[in-house]
Amino acid sequence: MRRPDVDTVRGSARDTARAARGGHAPGERGLAGPTARRGARTGPGKAVRALVALVAMVGMVAFAVVLAKLTLGESAASVSLVHDNLTPGRSIEAYLRQPEFVETVKQLGGNVLLGVPFGVLLPLLSPRTRGFLRVALATVCTMLLVELVQGALITGRAFDIDDVLLNTTGALLAYVLVGRRLGRAVHPRRRRRWWRRPVRGVAPDTSARP
Repeated sequence: MRRPDVDTVRGSARDTARAARGGHAPGERGLAGPTARRGARTGPGKAVRALVALVAMVGMVAFAVVLAKLTLGESAASVSLVHDNLTPGRSIEAYLRQPEFVETVKQLGGNVLLGVPFGVLLPLLSPRTRGFLRVALATVCTMLLVELVQGALITGRAFDIDDVLLNTTGALLAYVLVGRRLGRAVHPRRRRRWWRRPVRGVAPDTSARP
């Protein structure tokens, strides 16, 4: 009886060990390779993502400074002109009824533009700050806080719920048009790991299950 070749036996043992670690049967490594590559994260490397997140953070800080200067400055001359508005749509209707078109654009467009940085920068910070609802929630919470400070502490300023609505509209428009694509490019979604995907033609290994 012919004895098996030593190299053949060792090669078979290595294949069996690799199959046990990889979750696929011997001789089917060609299927696992492409699957493993498909499961890897695509997009820029960690260094690039960290740099983009840092730039976005600096941008958010700069935006916070500008936001504070625009919204938290006192205006003694406007004390008799401003009033709190808790009814959605009331201030927007008043802006649209103004006789001067330029003033209407300034009021409406300015509040919409004020929310744009939220929609662009938040998706770049982290995958956890990406998403339609998350951007909306972050914008609403931030601008509500600003409006509350305006109405309670700043002379010549008032709380206006329509400003929050317009800011949020600007943030969501920016996210849909720009921020969503930028966020997916910098922080691509992770795909399922290759070892969690069943290999075609191989039944799942249930030997380790009770």
